[in-house]
Amino acid sequence: MSERMPVIYLSHGAPPLADDAIWPGQLAAWSADLPCPEAILVVSAHWESAPLAIGATRPVPLTYDFWGFPEHYYHVTYPAPGAPELADKVRKLVGGPVHEDPERGLDHGAYVPLVEMYPDADVPVLQISMPTLDPERLLALGRRLAPLRDEGVLIVGSGFFTHNLRALSMDPDPANAPGWSREFDAWGRETLAAGDLDALLDFEHRAPAGRLAHPRTEHFAPLFVALGAGEAELDTQRSVIDGFWLGMAKRSVQLG
Repeated sequence: MSERMPVIYLSHGAPPLADDAIWPGQLAAWSADLPCPEAILVVSAHWESAPLAIGATRPVPLTYDFWGFPEHYYHVTYPAPGAPELADKVRKLVGGPVHEDPERGLDHGAYVPLVEMYPDADVPVLQISMPTLDPERLLALGRRLAPLRDEGVLIVGSGFFTHNLRALSMDPDPANAPGWSREFDAWGRETLAAGDLDALLDFEHRAPAGRLAHPRTEHFAPLFVALGAGEAELDTQRSVIDGFWLGMAKRSVQLG
């Protein structure tokens, strides 16, 4: 029997995450504290496609879905094994139409954190798309995927707890993060701790500075897949990583 896996939502960082003084170590320590997964299923903010799409089930080149970075970031590799059996299980659990995208490699929302968490690239990884940004529908998707946890699958929602690229702060001191980011982060921390799913689902209206923290909601959206998959253990929710990077909240949470 495989060990039941937790569910995580992480703030994944841009490619320069690898050069951060603190963040890579935080991710590495987190993975060291988790049970060893049989496979990893990633839902990233950087792949929206409807109906739900299943990415490559064999090693293919990564998707370098970013522009204007130094050349060496485009030479990062992460040759994790494919997960065709996991893909079959996802198809059955999701039901309905599923799109196949066999040449679609892991994007930076998947491989950037995984390079730090599982640097040996020895755990099979499958990425699926977000078929919607609607929180209720993503919560329902997470609920359907939840049985995978009992088969040793680590379900990862990968986004950013606050995400406004037009309002980035160049101040390196996390204590000087913008007010809108700190306010939203504090609200999110408290609302998660209270297990208030209704408020989280309506975050655009209930959270302070919701529109500033997420002018577009794709980086908060993967949280709802994680919450759906871990809903039965919402009372175990805890923040593993917090703080700010370029003014954005890097809060990352675990359920179970």
